[in-house]
Amino acid sequence: MKPSSSAWGPLRSFAAIAPILILAVFLASKQHAALPEPIAELTNADTGLPQISEARILDVAKTLSEDIGYRIVGTEEHARGDAWMYAQAQAFKAECETIVRSQGRALECEVWHQKGDGSHRFDIMGHRVYKTYRGLSNIIVRVSNGTAASKEHAVLVNSHLDSTLPSPGAADDALAVGVMLECMRVMLHTPGWEPAHAIIFLFNNAEESLQDGSHLYSTQHPTRDTVRAVINLEAAGTTGREILFQATSEQMIEAYSHVPRPFGTVFANDVFSSGIILSDTDFGQFEKYLGVTGLDMAVIGNSYLYHMRNDLVEFIEPGVAQNMGENSLALLRYLASPESPINTLPAHAPRPTTVYFSHFGKFWMYSFSTAKMMYSVLLLVMVAAVRSQHISRTRSLVALQARGCLAVFAALIGALVGPTLVAFCMRLGLNRGFSWFSNEYSPLLLYGPAAMLGALVSQKLVPSLGADPEHTLMGSVILLQGAAALGIQLLGVGSGALFFLTGVPFLVGYVVNAAFVGKRISLLTYVWGAGFSVYTGALIIMPTLEVFVPLTGRMGGDAPADNVIAIIVGALTAYSCALAVPFVYRFDDEPGPSRSTGFLRRARRFAALTTMMSIAYFAARSPFDATHQKRVFFVHMENVTSGEHRLHIGGFDAAPDFESLARDIATALPATAPGTVAANDLLAEDDKAASLVGDMLPVPGLLSETFAAVPMTEYNSDWNTLYPVSAFISPYAVSMDVGAGYVSPWVADVPVFYARAIRDERNEEAGTRSLTLEMYHPGLIWSVIAFDANVLSWSLDNDPPKGRSRHHIKEASFHGLDRWEVELVVRDEGALVIDYVGMQEGGIWPARKARYDAEGSAGAPLALRVFDALDAYIVQRTAGAVDAMFIGCVSATFNV
Repeated sequence: MKPSSSAWGPLRSFAAIAPILILAVFLASKQHAALPEPIAELTNADTGLPQISEARILDVAKTLSEDIGYRIVGTEEHARGDAWMYAQAQAFKAECETIVRSQGRALECEVWHQKGDGSHRFDIMGHRVYKTYRGLSNIIVRVSNGTAASKEHAVLVNSHLDSTLPSPGAADDALAVGVMLECMRVMLHTPGWEPAHAIIFLFNNAEESLQDGSHLYSTQHPTRDTVRAVINLEAAGTTGREILFQATSEQMIEAYSHVPRPFGTVFANDVFSSGIILSDTDFGQFEKYLGVTGLDMAVIGNSYLYHMRNDLVEFIEPGVAQNMGENSLALLRYLASPESPINTLPAHAPRPTTVYFSHFGKFWMYSFSTAKMMYSVLLLVMVAAVRSQHISRTRSLVALQARGCLAVFAALIGALVGPTLVAFCMRLGLNRGFSWFSNEYSPLLLYGPAAMLGALVSQKLVPSLGADPEHTLMGSVILLQGAAALGIQLLGVGSGALFFLTGVPFLVGYVVNAAFVGKRISLLTYVWGAGFSVYTGALIIMPTLEVFVPLTGRMGGDAPADNVIAIIVGALTAYSCALAVPFVYRFDDEPGPSRSTGFLRRARRFAALTTMMSIAYFAARSPFDATHQKRVFFVHMENVTSGEHRLHIGGFDAAPDFESLARDIATALPATAPGTVAANDLLAEDDKAASLVGDMLPVPGLLSETFAAVPMTEYNSDWNTLYPVSAFISPYAVSMDVGAGYVSPWVADVPVFYARAIRDERNEEAGTRSLTLEMYHPGLIWSVIAFDANVLSWSLDNDPPKGRSRHHIKEASFHGLDRWEVELVVRDEGALVIDYVGMQEGGIWPARKARYDAEGSAGAPLALRVFDALDAYIVQRTAGAVDAMFIGCVSATFNV
């Protein structure tokens, strides 16, 4: 037996450490959530200078998201948002000219209302998508000192005016629009401010349609060649500080260090750059077509509301707008100043070789070469420190530390395996997957105990660690921290800094312990080391879970979301609790391979009991509630070729019981359209059902024979308006009988919408066909054509897919534009069979809900009448735990 390192037992020792760990979590959470006090006044009462006003920013966000509404590309609201923004830009220009005349300042404010057509390839989620757009717009404001020199090197700051289908877009991205307008106001009214370098404010009006607006600016606007750096402002949530998650040059990272409250880590940059997060921003278009460096920043807290109908001003946390506004203002002022590096930034700069992170309330940065040197020195000092404390006379330092490192590595593997097994148990065994979804941090309660259990069980497989396993393992943990920091950095990944941040305090505690205590590990060494590791771990865990937990709600039904979150929790638990392994050996009085008795055994039992209690608790939980909703998409499809009407119901996550929900919704459909004889007769027979859903009758079982799951393939054209996001949807469909009295508005003597060839030439010798396809879609937006062909060339780009394949071409046009073309040269294989689908501008719910409620159902599209009833039914059926998006679509097949 080895002598205990402490006269205190495990409970007393842990009780002594626990307050420090709680304090570390508290300090980390306080730093993570720190926001400035919101300011309403436009001018600082003490200095008389203009200041960022959160109230003014939120007024802009409210105007766009609630007064104008859902600004979906192609809709009337989208056009109103464009007109409103252009009016703001013109008013700013007029005010600027007035100030120049009265104060004589060197300022020039220019405004462009860019409109244009274009096309581009958009690679996302493993799919090649081609976009074409017509008449889309941007509003551009350039502020300079009026000289050619100041305009030669400009910084571009971008936000987008439009919103996506299911969302009014208060945070995403009306918040950033307000921030940019407020920065313009403050700089304009700051006495004596004159920019040495121009600032270009781009209010792009088509981001959600696959970044058409940023493509339009980057390829066609006359100021594009003057841009040297980009700042992109986004939001995927409504709370917390905006995070810097992409930075592409050392100079821009250094510029970011000048903001009052920097928040970002190279770890976030590495994660986003890896492609793990299937998302993109306008930043990608600027990188691709402008070849410039920049910063990509976004609000990410509470991203449960991202692209949801509750993305409203009332849910934006106080201080969020103030923080983004003050940071953006400081960044723009610096980049426009004479000290700015803007004129030295290289075009097409390589990825940055800079480590940066926010820690202890400060922003730190250093180069990769400095990191390699620092981490190498750290590892050498660690080796020397551990060697100086080697006490075994029977085993060499290398042999003993090899076993110790094996034990620590086994604990890491166990910390990953334990949560993974619990995830399989919850998802496959109990059919209770996703039960952690309704709180970003609840996975810690479910998978954290399992991670500790896995780490403890793994020690049964570890050979003897000598007379003092605690001391051996403490040295092993320290060595592995240094080795991980250096090894990861040598791979060119800056996230090795995470192990540097914990390795340094571990080493300091170890050295101090050796100097003042000797060979025995003092409890204070654990207090010191664990305090730092838990603090640093908490700073990593909070934003990581805030991103990934809500993200699983839109990863698709086939994604192993439970296992993804389990592995994340296991890895972060192992990182934060790195000293737990030597700590449990501190009280084990029976070292040896079996370790079936002693404290380790009791610790395993406690961890197992805690794990089972967590499983039991989460097995009884519902994944969703009214503030953490399930996303369900509905497509009412009228196929004018076949005359069929179908309702498609799609889930966007892997939570259980979706088929049951979809079937209940299907059976709540009316047998016929409202107002027909059959519908009225059925309503008379079921007053309760009529009161539940208004003029739409739920008839259980009536349509169950047509309800079925449908495969989501490249040929499922009914979902093409959402392609390629549709690949993540788990769809069901039910047929609808609209009744004999229904007359389709999409069928007439003259085609209401069509795809046809307006130029068609065949070269029989070459076996090719050259044609211009014309698509006409009045009343429809976001039209899509899909067809099979061997395309040799086309007007979209110079690199069509090789051979015969399935092609998807998506369109987005400004309100009122309803015709587009594409030129093709194809291998002549007969008629092209074109699946053509479009979304009814007047058939989008909840975007049209307010108008429908005000005007009533008379004259409303059939789709809206169906959606009005179903929305009410879904709210009642799920107690508000489902956020439903409904789109009415029309499709046809044309042989061209």
